[in-house]
Amino acid sequence: MQRPFVHPAIEDVALESVLYALADPVRLAILLKLTSGGCPMNCSTAAPDRLPKSTQSHHYKVLREAGLIRSERRGTEVVNTLRCEEVNARFPGVVPAILHAASQSICEPEPVEALT
Repeated sequence: MQRPFVHPAIEDVALESVLYALADPVRLAILLKLTSGGCPMNCSTAAPDRLPKSTQSHHYKVLREAGLIRSERRGTEVVNTLRCEEVNARFPGVVPAILHAASQSICEPEPVEALT
């Protein structure tokens, strides 16, 4: 039997944990994909391409322990849903601001001066 996932109560989530989880570009990309792709989403769909499963597991564990996602086993898949509303109630505006800034930096081309 597989161990159940541990999800912290929202009142136990620390701001430092949220910021640490979102400081990693891979975890930030996973969260951006979850927000843009709709929930729930399985692990392999939300993770960047060619990321080893063990590395995916580590990143999802950090996001889960930071209180940002909720994971649930459905047969052989693990499906993730966002807890952004709960986190936003605890730390108003923090996660949306980070996700907005990250999506802007991904979509905006670099200035021409920076390329020369």
